[in-house]
Amino acid sequence: MGFPKFGGIGGKGGDVIVKAKEGETLNKVLKKFPSRLVKAKGGENSQQFRLLGTPGEDVIVSVPTGVTIYDETGTKLGELNSDTEQVIVAKGGIGGNPENSFSGGKGEEHRILIDLKLIADVGLVGFPNAGKSTFLKAASRAKPRIASYPFTTLKPNIGVMEYEDLRQISVADLPGLIEGAHQNIGLGHKFLRHVERTKLLLFLVDIEGFRLSPMYPHRNVLETIMLLNKELELYSGDLVNKPAILLINKMDAPGASAAFKSLVPSLHNLAEAVERVPEEMRPNRLIKFEDIIPISARSDSASVTNVKNRIRNLLDVSFEYNLSQETNGASIEERKKLLEMSLYEKSKAKLV
Repeated sequence: MGFPKFGGIGGKGGDVIVKAKEGETLNKVLKKFPSRLVKAKGGENSQQFRLLGTPGEDVIVSVPTGVTIYDETGTKLGELNSDTEQVIVAKGGIGGNPENSFSGGKGEEHRILIDLKLIADVGLVGFPNAGKSTFLKAASRAKPRIASYPFTTLKPNIGVMEYEDLRQISVADLPGLIEGAHQNIGLGHKFLRHVERTKLLLFLVDIEGFRLSPMYPHRNVLETIMLLNKELELYSGDLVNKPAILLINKMDAPGASAAFKSLVPSLHNLAEAVERVPEEMRPNRLIKFEDIIPISARSDSASVTNVKNRIRNLLDVSFEYNLSQETNGASIEERKKLLEMSLYEKSKAKLV
């Protein structure tokens, strides 16, 4: 409270701040605040010999990087993707002053949701039963549940691909999409929110196309690709800018080689091919696939190894080098050339 007799102003109440911290976990947060109640200290009253009351101490809640904070209405308060980023989730009340008759104002009170997005280098994207879990098992030590019916994967599985020089790349096998996922149909947002934090998207499409059930129409390979593209675009336009590889899976199926051969012209000219799918399936912005690779995740280990090596090459070129802002929007091959030019210029400067 304020001190009316001498015009003293009370101290402002402390804020509740959520702050990202590398290495933090949500388990640690719960251990620190087992009651799930976080309360900052109130400001001190104004006194005759200390007319400006001391502000209340803020409370900082440390959380892992990669969280999104929502209030009780579902309004997003902020995203904390980097170490030390923070957001005030409840502001302390103003101290007593002439404008409020020297009675301190009440601080904010909120119920918040801390939503942690999965962190992985590569995210597997595809409709159910496309072979994502089979690929993850073949490419890493992960042991996902595998079966020949849709929605075998109901929660994310993380696998780690290891290389001879001990390089490791994490891969997330995420629940399969269905049409309307951007509207939270099926597992919708639970899947798509994780895709945002991956560095590379790995699309898996069945050479025979996709059909969720007898009640749904069959989608051919081209339609499947366009629908996946559209679902990601409708959820977040930024997703179509991510580096991506397209895998045409189940090449061990009868007639797969001939089917793929007939598809090749369309796959390498999607801008023209999109005109041949129904208008409601067409995305506005096409994903630029860095590579299109036929594989059999179940029976051809050489094809899986080829994909692993290609993934590493793309990630190393695109993300491991400190490229300048001038490379934004460039393809991986264009980034390679820019990188080579940069290294050449640096070596020339050293010689001068």
